Amino acid sequence: MVCADRPKTPRATAIPVTCAAALAVLGAGIALYNRVTLRRLTRTPPPAIEPVTVCVPARDEADRLPGLIADLRAQVRIPRMSVRILDDSSTDDTSAAASTAIDGDPRFTLLRIESEPPPGWTGKSAACARLAEGVRTPVLVFLDADVRLAPTAIAAAVAELRRRRVALVSPWPLQLAESAAEAMVQPLLCWSWAATLPITAADRSSRPSTAVVCGQFLVFDNHDYRAIGGHAAVATSVTEDLDIARALRRAGYSTAVVAAGSLARTRMYHSAIDIEAGYTRWLWSAHGGTIARGAVVGLLAALIYWAPPMAAVLGKGGVRWTGLLGSLAAVTSRLLARSMEIGGAPTRTDVAAALAHPLSVAVYLLLWARSHRARHRGALRWKGRPLEPTSG
Repeated sequence: MVCADRPKTPRATAIPVTCAAALAVLGAGIALYNRVTLRRLTRTPPPAIEPVTVCVPARDEADRLPGLIADLRAQVRIPRMSVRILDDSSTDDTSAAASTAIDGDPRFTLLRIESEPPPGWTGKSAACARLAEGVRTPVLVFLDADVRLAPTAIAAAVAELRRRRVALVSPWPLQLAESAAEAMVQPLLCWSWAATLPITAADRSSRPSTAVVCGQFLVFDNHDYRAIGGHAAVATSVTEDLDIARALRRAGYSTAVVAAGSLARTRMYHSAIDIEAGYTRWLWSAHGGTIARGAVVGLLAALIYWAPPMAAVLGKGGVRWTGLLGSLAAVTSRLLARSMEIGGAPTRTDVAAALAHPLSVAVYLLLWARSHRARHRGALRWKGRPLEPTSG
């Protein structure tokens, strides 16, 4: 019979492909759930009555800081806002650019430090702690200099903090990706949690491991922030945003993430060189910072997102169809996560990047390996400054 001559696929090949496809489908399901349920910042928030202090650490940000200052000066529905900007020993004209952009606005205070971080501190944590010194307003907001804001962004973030009754709200900005290299990597930030964690459950959890934050835009209840020691609690961390959220949860406080793509956006990197430098500085700390755990996660990611497309191309019969299903699920999860981040339909660039998701996973694994190698060699640096905190 004809069927007797049909080559059979070994069971050893079918089982891993089936498992990989099932996990990819699960990821797409979680991404769909988050796309439907994740809260978004409202464009028309109520006025923020309580005083709010916005803190902006800036090192070598002469080109990008003026844009954020202009956005902060244009904020509405937040009449009692003050802004503190710290020039963290910049080697460019950050202070002069900031002063020109502030243009005498009395709500703004421009600070500058010339020294390196104290022993036992990383630069970002030290800068944030310096900005928060003596601030007694009920709400404390930290913003990176490369973030751009719609006029109601701060008021909306404060309203979300109070509505959720949490210690920290992290509005997730849209990560702009204009080059091919950016589109390949940047959407992975949102996708990494959108396809693995049901956020409504994660935000109700007290487990530090389920905290999701983006350090580019953090909104704290100031009392809770100080109860854990502020940024002193994460003085040595290269991922101080994630670690301060975990510190809050360990102390019994709640944190939450909210989509903010319609009100906040950022373009972190502008080239493949920037991406490599940016991710190399911190990616070693992912998955607990251990090579063994990171390797396990990497092998699992390779299985889930490489095996199905390989089976779709090289497999036969049911294995090929299973591979196609797994490949489609991976693309779907990537597009759902991007849609959640944008707050609308993905662009053609996003679609092309999603179709190349196996390559994105490969790039991620390469960056992770390079980050560990750089740390092993003591070569971790960012903007001319060593990232490993010095000892006292």
